[in-house]
Amino acid sequence: MNTLALGPQWLDPDYLITTFGLIGVLVIVFAESGLLIGFFLPGDSLLFTTGLLVTTNKMDKPLWVVCALVVLAAVLGDQAGYLFGRKVGPSLFKRPDSRLFKQENVEKAHEFFEKYGPKSLILARFVPIVRTFTPIVAGVSRMNYRSFITFNVIGGTLWGAGVTLLGASLGNVEFVHKNIEAMLVAIVLISVIPIAIEYLRARGKSRKAGAVTAAGERGRHARR
Repeated sequence: MNTLALGPQWLDPDYLITTFGLIGVLVIVFAESGLLIGFFLPGDSLLFTTGLLVTTNKMDKPLWVVCALVVLAAVLGDQAGYLFGRKVGPSLFKRPDSRLFKQENVEKAHEFFEKYGPKSLILARFVPIVRTFTPIVAGVSRMNYRSFITFNVIGGTLWGAGVTLLGASLGNVEFVHKNIEAMLVAIVLISVIPIAIEYLRARGKSRKAGAVTAAGERGRHARR
């Protein structure tokens, strides 16, 4: 199975699974679920591809085992992110930008957490980038640990097992089986939609803020 290259080969789900197997999938799921360096990893398309490869017998592992291990990796990843957030605390919001770290990603996750509360741990699972930083922000905010564990497990199960089972289910559909490459491209594009919407929304806010500032400047000059 050859997928259409949408980026570097090392971000291609098929390449990652073929090269590193199930262990590679679990490491990536863990990293993307709560490590700062994991935000760019292809979580959704990777899980979908994993399920598809299992159901087409290209991955020699029982589906229930794969789902259970993926969920475990997702839950442990969020756990690591939460503990990191508790340890680092507010200093995370003062950390300067770098090649792999952007302050705006933390701010977006913080806004998401503030807006949806504990259930953000479930919702964020389905939003690329935000899902990486939300458990960290939960730790920074000192979210009640029992509540965190509850929502972490629910979110990890719905996302980890859900997306994997979706790939496995659609893998049995003849159209999907014959158009695997197109389906993987579609999954990647769908996973990018939330990022695009967030970018356009932020751009709109920036333009409005600029327009208000410019109007204020013109008003001050007119009064002089």
